[in-house]
Amino acid sequence: MKNWKATWASASQRTLMLTGSAVVSVILSAMPFFFNHIELRPGIQLHDFVLSRIPAHNVSLYIFLIIWSMGLLTLVRAIQSPIIYVRYVWLYILICLTRLLTITLVPLAPPAGWVELVDPLTGVFYGHSIITKDLFYSGHTATLVAMYFCLPKKSDRILVVLATIVVACLLLVQHIHYTIDVLAAPVFVYLLNQVVKSTLFVNKNLDFSK
Repeated sequence: MKNWKATWASASQRTLMLTGSAVVSVILSAMPFFFNHIELRPGIQLHDFVLSRIPAHNVSLYIFLIIWSMGLLTLVRAIQSPIIYVRYVWLYILICLTRLLTITLVPLAPPAGWVELVDPLTGVFYGHSIITKDLFYSGHTATLVAMYFCLPKKSDRILVVLATIVVACLLLVQHIHYTIDVLAAPVFVYLLNQVVKSTLFVNKNLDFSK
């Protein structure tokens, strides 16, 4: 509670928290319309060397459990240190905006043999529709990588790295994403994290990279 009072007492941190939360709310409310729109357009199906050698299986439960377990861990850490929340919410905003752009510019059809990913929590942001063309780059992978950059404890980061690797592999097993979707996610998030650090978080107390 002391950390939250200190964060709230800082005008700049309070503004970042409130503005970031508001922007995320707007983005999430607009997502169902965007995803329903992209489902109506044609897309290109890529020949994926890796996927062609992996039999498709439904591993939705494992993907769901890992991502939301890491999300719960991040939430607990954010309650202890609100700067984690501020950092994550702005990185998440940039991830969402760049994904909207890349998905628009790279119209892909779902991989051959894809199996529907069932996630009862995030399904609300898709308008409870079956979305198959939100491909480049992988939001599931990006979400986990963002947690890595926002968690200061080394043990937490190691756990998130392992979770990211497992989820990335499971996404390919389920043929939800192309290999390039998964591999591109850490690159995008790394670059976006650099933007967040250099623009919003110039205060050394907010820099977890040291």
